[in-house]
Amino acid sequence: MSEALAWDRDRLDWPNSACSRFVRAGGLRWHVQCVGSGPVMLLIHGTGASTHSWDGLMSALAARYTLIAMDLPGHAFTGTPPVRQLSLPGIAQLVAALVDELGIDVEAVIGHSAGAAIAAQMIIERRITPGLMVAVNGAFFPFGGLAGLVFPPVARLMAATPMAARLFARRTWDRAAVERLIAGTGSHLAPHQLEWYRRLLRDAGHAAGALGMMARWDLRVLAGGLASWRTPLALIVGECDRAVPPGDAPRLLRSLPSGVPCSLDVLPGGGHLVHEEQPAEVARRVIGALFAQRADAGS
Repeated sequence: MSEALAWDRDRLDWPNSACSRFVRAGGLRWHVQCVGSGPVMLLIHGTGASTHSWDGLMSALAARYTLIAMDLPGHAFTGTPPVRQLSLPGIAQLVAALVDELGIDVEAVIGHSAGAAIAAQMIIERRITPGLMVAVNGAFFPFGGLAGLVFPPVARLMAATPMAARLFARRTWDRAAVERLIAGTGSHLAPHQLEWYRRLLRDAGHAAGALGMMARWDLRVLAGGLASWRTPLALIVGECDRAVPPGDAPRLLRSLPSGVPCSLDVLPGGGHLVHEEQPAEVARRVIGALFAQRADAGS
């Protein structure tokens, strides 16, 4: 049975809820979290997730940096925009409107999966100009093979059917079912982490937002911008990621102009949600990439 998220109830044990606030920007009511102090890092989660996915990384980085995370449009506690704005450029524009409303100067941006594509689109359009971008299992390329032919049309069909999201949310999302879904991405999470995904999956509004985003996702729009990319880029890849092929990371590096400061870290045993499985290791690599970027900038 589906069950809508309700902030008054779910905030009681939602990660970092004491640091949550709601902000109006770009015509939406956003759920935003701000943790820590120091230079600002903007955190952008992937499709189907929420601010909860950054919990461990926030804890690991808060002593050095200000971490700002949001639920993406149509996800968790953030409002849903018109369907035309659920495309990659549309979401990049909406997140940029939130950044402008917050009045922050983004030192670094960390994007997971589709969140990395959103961050890249924002940089390409010069909506933000960070000194470093970190992509955690970044989804920069369209699905290949049969998945590339099947998944987008299926997502479009489901997103266009009002009942689809409700039926999806009504299926039996017990802990075992959620664990199987997460394991399919190559990740293995603790019971309390699985519980947050269970709640998200049972919310029809969240399901509709994720399906709508997938239906309008066209990563080909990034290609032209990557050809003139200049922002230092750190790629963090889970060795066992089953959602985004680990081989996409070196492929991305080969597609960037020569001379762009880049790094690639592969985390043994990490799946698609490696930032949730190994937050301390991911944080260590983020800090290392920032120090390297500052050293390059100062030389």
